[in-house]
Parts: sequence; structure tokens; C-alpha cells
Amino acid sequence: MAESRIPVLGEGALSLRAPEFIRIKQLEEQTSALRSSVICAFNQLLDLKDLNTGVHSTRLAEWGMRVGQELGLEESALQNLEVAALLHDIGKVGIPDAILRKPGKLEPEEYALMKKHPEYGWAVLRMLPGFERAALDILHHHETFDGKGYPAGLKDTEIPVVSRIVCVIDAFDAMVSSRPYRKGLPHEEAVRRLKEASGTQFDPVVVECFLTFAQAEMATVFAAAGTSVSSAL
Repeated sequence: MAESRIPVLGEGALSLRAPEFIRIKQLEEQTSALRSSVICAFNQLLDLKDLNTGVHSTRLAEWGMRVGQELGLEESALQNLEVAALLHDIGKVGIPDAILRKPGKLEPEEYALMKKHPEYGWAVLRMLPGFERAALDILHHHETFDGKGYPAGLKDTEIPVVSRIVCVIDAFDAMVSSRPYRKGLPHEEAVRRLKEASGTQFDPVVVECFLTFAQAEMATVFAAAGTSVSSAL
């Protein structure tokens, strides 16, 4: 009587499923490549609109990822944080240049239109599969910790953590960066203002985390973004 062979559990399954695993891996790589291409394309669009905006976004990505890692965000949240930091200003493509580049204070109606840029950014990105969460984070990056921000008046932990991070680093970079109509603040003054608004405009936990490395590593972060501290002050 011939001895029957009991198949090892999973032996056949692995060989049968190998093509499936390879196909899934290929799809994951294609999706990742497409995601990266979309981000790069939008970032170049920001550069075409305003070079300073593109460089500003790159700096925010450097800072944001560091803060997110220090706060222990999960990998999926870190991925959304990188997108939100890079593309938080994408909605500004819908704002007229006359408002974006105005050398003086905006009129109330102009400021009301400027405040629409998070909604414009959300409206664009939410249409792309895989960018829905980052679109929400961009929508709320101008909310404030005390609930007096826009567009929804969210407060405290109602605001997505990624949005709270982008809010802090966006404000700091805006303070230290020079614009055609004003000179950037000294680093020390920007830090003072950040601390002063901690707990009202900004999440105090995010501020504290950011400031633990902002001063010591400022030159490194700016260099990684292709600029320097002196050029931003």
C-alpha cells in the first residue's frame, strides 16, 4: 500500500499565492509612485505660482515630520503630515495675485477671500484617492487652539493633530521669512511670539515640541530646504 503524503500546511498555498503577492506588491509600488508624483506636481505648481511659497512648504515638511516623530504619530499620520505640510498652501492658486502680492494690509473683503484658501485646497485634494485625510488636515490648518480660527472654529483636540502641527510651523516660518513688503523677524522674537500665543492660537504641546529643536537645529533644517538662516532673517 503506497504511503500517502500529508501536505505541509501552507506549502501549496504559498506557491499558488506567490503571483498574487507579487501583483499586490507591484500595485503598492505603483500607488506609492503615483502619490509621490502628484505631490511633486502640486509642489511645482506652488513654485510656479510663487517660488517663496514652494520653498516655504519644503521647510514645513522638514519641521513637521520632526515634530510628528517626536510626538509619536503613527506612520499613516506622518504620511498625511508630510502631504499637509507640503501642500497646505495649494488653495492659494485660487487667490488672485493682486491679493497674494499686495504690499500693504488687506482690505476686509480681500482678507475674507484669502481665508478661503484652506477650503480651496481641501476641495482639490479630497477628489484624489488616498489624499482625503490630508485634505481635511489642510482644511483645518488655520484653526486656533482657542476656537477663534477658521474655517470651522474648531478648538483644542477638535482640531486634527496634523493641522495643529502645521499651524505652529506655518506661523513660525511666516514670522522669520522675509517678504517683498516686510523683513522677517529675528529668530528670538519669533520664538517669543510663539510662546506668547501658546495655549490660545497654538497647541502648547506642539509649540513645546517644536521649540526643543527649532533653535539648535535651525541652520540644519534651513540647509535641508535649500536656503539658510541668514536668508530668512
